[in-house]
Amino acid sequence: MLDFAWSLAAFVVTIGLLVSFHEFGHFWVARKLGVKVLRFSVGFGKPLWLRRGRDGVEYVLAAIPLGGYVKMMDEREGIVPPAELGRAFNRQPVGKRIAIVAAGPAFNLLLAIVAYWMVFVAGVSGVRPVLAEPPAASAAAQAGLREGDEVLRLHGREVASWQALRTELIDAALNAERLSLDVRDAQGGVRGVELSLADVRVDPEFLFGDLGLLPYDPPTPAVLAQAVPGDPAEAAGIRAGDRLLSFNGAPIESWQQWAQWLRAHPGEVVKLRVQRGAETLEAEVIVARDASGVGRFGARVEVPAGLWDNLRAEHRLGAMEALPAAVAQTWNMSVLTIKMLYRMVLGDVSVKNVSGPIQIAQIAGYSASVGLVSFLSFLAIVSVSLAVLNLLPVPVLDGGHLLYYLVELVKGSPLSEKAQAVGQQIGLTLLLLLMGLAFYNDIQRLIG
Repeated sequence: MLDFAWSLAAFVVTIGLLVSFHEFGHFWVARKLGVKVLRFSVGFGKPLWLRRGRDGVEYVLAAIPLGGYVKMMDEREGIVPPAELGRAFNRQPVGKRIAIVAAGPAFNLLLAIVAYWMVFVAGVSGVRPVLAEPPAASAAAQAGLREGDEVLRLHGREVASWQALRTELIDAALNAERLSLDVRDAQGGVRGVELSLADVRVDPEFLFGDLGLLPYDPPTPAVLAQAVPGDPAEAAGIRAGDRLLSFNGAPIESWQQWAQWLRAHPGEVVKLRVQRGAETLEAEVIVARDASGVGRFGARVEVPAGLWDNLRAEHRLGAMEALPAAVAQTWNMSVLTIKMLYRMVLGDVSVKNVSGPIQIAQIAGYSASVGLVSFLSFLAIVSVSLAVLNLLPVPVLDGGHLLYYLVELVKGSPLSEKAQAVGQQIGLTLLLLLMGLAFYNDIQRLIG
């Protein structure tokens, strides 16, 4: 219940910031260009809070926190007094209308730049891109990569962490490039490696497995921190502090080795030797089968202090250096988002990657619980996604209005009201389908 409340609170903060920045962009530019604003609303539906400012604008917080709007004086939506016709949105030159509509996504990109700047100044913590042993048939194994190799550069660009490597790899794969890596082996030698993308799926869900580029997981002793109540470990009498020595006579070298065997053997009976203090005990465990069909033991491992210390990385920039880096990161994430959407249309990337409010709430809650830097990184990514989505040339969205205005620039007159109405209906249908897909994916993740 606490997790749900935390995720909900983080979601409200995230959406509130994103929507407020987006709508403030429209609001601020409209006012600067002489257009009268009637209402500034965060959320849709019934107002929960309403205040009329000295400027005559109604400021509203509404019940449905999935968007917002800025209502401007417009002859198409109501009677405009003759004295104020010059302040009506529909009477403005097309250049001004373009500036007002484009300001929403532009302010979301500005928010992303500010968030990334704060992240770079505070310092980005991560894990060094050290590789696990690649699967035998993978592209990484065929290229000669080995356990303990650390990726230093991809296409000549420095790679500081696994998160940075993931982003760079997705981008390179979407470009259908051959991957050029500089890696350092466990002995300190540096060499260049070429990875083929032939037979590699570009969908992020499969890309890293197909490449065989997996993060190194330092061997963890099989000492239990907790046996989950009601699960096989507790049922067999195993408890916190026990060390697993062997299963079916085979020695347990690490927790990872034991977990890998477990996942592949649901429903089997296994004989364990366990060390408890000075005693050596034997236990018989029936491996459970979880909802996804893999084996489940039901215990958490004790991670020794300092196990990950030599794998940690931190990237920090000065205030001046961080600004161009934040602009570049926002640009790169915008381009990557567009490429992902394009490949989704082509069918190369699964529509399962589309997320809705449920997953956004879960990730918002998790990132906020990790810390401010993690939450800011998440906020920047979602802000970029919102900006790109709104700039798509789909009627109803900002990009659809911009498309209308560009057509008006070319033909010298606005599209007919009938054409715009048909476009709005098509756009609304597409938007509802997208929202339905996002909710469907969220629910599938919850139950799957």
